[in-house]
Amino acid sequence: MEFRLLHVLASLTVILATSHAALTPELYWKSVLPNTQMPKFIKDMLQQQSDFMEDESTSVDVGKGGANVDAGKGKPGGTTVGVGKGGVGVDTGSPGKGTSVGVGKGGVAVHAGPKGKPVYVGAKPRPYDFDYRYAASETQLRDDRNVAVFFLEKDLKPGATMTLHFTKTSDSAAFLPREEAKTLPFSSGKLPDILDHFSLKPGSVEAEIMKDTIKECEEAGIKGEEKYCATSLESMIDYTKSKLGNNVKAISTEVNKGTQVEKFTVNAGVRRVAADESVVCHKQNYPYAVFYCHKTQRTRFYVVPMKGADGTEAKAIAACHTDTSAWNPKHLAFQVLKVKPGTVPVCHFLPEDHVVWFHN
Repeated sequence: MEFRLLHVLASLTVILATSHAALTPELYWKSVLPNTQMPKFIKDMLQQQSDFMEDESTSVDVGKGGANVDAGKGKPGGTTVGVGKGGVGVDTGSPGKGTSVGVGKGGVAVHAGPKGKPVYVGAKPRPYDFDYRYAASETQLRDDRNVAVFFLEKDLKPGATMTLHFTKTSDSAAFLPREEAKTLPFSSGKLPDILDHFSLKPGSVEAEIMKDTIKECEEAGIKGEEKYCATSLESMIDYTKSKLGNNVKAISTEVNKGTQVEKFTVNAGVRRVAADESVVCHKQNYPYAVFYCHKTQRTRFYVVPMKGADGTEAKAIAACHTDTSAWNPKHLAFQVLKVKPGTVPVCHFLPEDHVVWFHN
């Protein structure tokens, strides 16, 4: 959420100052993976980028204090984005019906429509639930006690019920073409240059999030993990091919609408999809699309059809880790499931903006 619109900043120098790349990310996918269907959320990301680049009614003004974007030439339903010294201000849609976003020193506040309640995101993101090196925080233990963040493999059977929260990704960071992404530094040693490029102050909310993302990419993985951070769709594809070969399939969780915390029932048709080797790519919080990818040989993946109490339909991707012996003994999963590292497979569902690659 923190970088909901900051991808505009990353795109200013590469979209407005250069011509289209000879081979767009979408065309690259089709050229090297002609038989691999593209997951819906990746299609949506590419479409979002295409809409922005082709919208002739969008004007951009870049000044010393940041950037201002106006889409719609003042017509109802247009979008205005102001990026200045104090953060990011956004207003979109008709008066009283749109969404406003303010990013300031203390965090992110979002207001949607006249009846929407503000949502506050703290200045420091909590440790990622699926990072197996971390012990559970008090916040995780308190907030996740009623939600099935983790579960056991035996629970993946028709008729089983789980309290879940499927959320639509709020991070609209777009893919950059690989050649453009290569021009932007991505390392802790270059952090001052990176922050300067995005007109961000050291120590700000956004700066700390970017710092943490880069640090996570640079740190060594857990034992037996091969990891790589892809800063473009092309580099994600190439990394996957280098590990799995050319004949691959890509899948991700699909939910027909955003949900609140509610009870879901597992429907008939649960099936295992991935072979012994797979690559999983997790979308990171960054001004443009960055994916943390890692190869795994000790995880089983399932497609799980589910239906919520309110009628929400989901085709969720479940990851079941068969070897958790290298995880932090105080990880959230062990505390929630009351099991010990390395004893039983630990499962969780993947968010919609994560991709599982495997042999076709």
